[in-house]
Amino acid sequence: MSGSETEDWECPLCMEELDIDDRGFFPCECGYQICRFCHNRLSEDYGGRCPACRRLYSEQTPRWNPISPAQVAKIKNEKRTKERERREIESNSRRHLANVRVVQKNLVYVIGLPSNLATEDILRSHDYFGQFGRISKIVINRRQNGSSSHHPTVGVYVTFAVRDDATRAINAVDGSMLESRVLRATFGTTKYCSYYLRNIPCQNPGCMYLHEPGEEADSFTKEDLAANRANLREGRNGPFDHDDDSMSEDEVRSPQPCHAGRAAQGSRPHSTMPAA
Repeated sequence: MSGSETEDWECPLCMEELDIDDRGFFPCECGYQICRFCHNRLSEDYGGRCPACRRLYSEQTPRWNPISPAQVAKIKNEKRTKERERREIESNSRRHLANVRVVQKNLVYVIGLPSNLATEDILRSHDYFGQFGRISKIVINRRQNGSSSHHPTVGVYVTFAVRDDATRAINAVDGSMLESRVLRATFGTTKYCSYYLRNIPCQNPGCMYLHEPGEEADSFTKEDLAANRANLREGRNGPFDHDDDSMSEDEVRSPQPCHAGRAAQGSRPHSTMPAA
């Protein structure tokens, strides 16, 4: 037990905080206080002697000191205060992560895709990204269009169920040609969930953002990724931000399949992705 009422009350054996009932429990006449769990273990498995004075518990009657309602209220209030302070400390320690993005080894970002392929059905097909493995999610970034109005292109984020499939896709696609366009492919990144940064449970069961610390080697600042964005367009590979500022949060979180236009009219593209 702690020596002060303002400190934590802990069992000296298991080092767990004594709950309200245990704080009034004294199994030995010498006054050495432990929790009831440890008392039961000592009694059943270790000879049943007090760790302090070595007297047998079986020869004594445990003493109970009742805790007043005022003390109970004080204990509960102290626990709430400590929990709030703990959350604030953890939240402050995560604040810097708001500017960090972490490479996702199952997420592929591709630029240079012709806009006539920008439907989820086409991109999921075996002629395209489906040939590399099972796809969990596709996000089409229509705001990443190419600069040429005559040959518009889009960026696509493809999340694979298996990391190795993403690696195979990058190796096959990066630097290849499709409809006279050079495709660039790299791993994508994602950010930390805003709920995680505030140290509260995430309310979105389908949230694609991070809820645990990423590897330091796979973590980059947004400034790093801005440089990588330029490098990717110039043919130099590097991680790319899944939460690109040019996309809305809704587009990243909940992309909707596109079934209109050329795909709905049955128009198939004349080219396919390079095989793995």
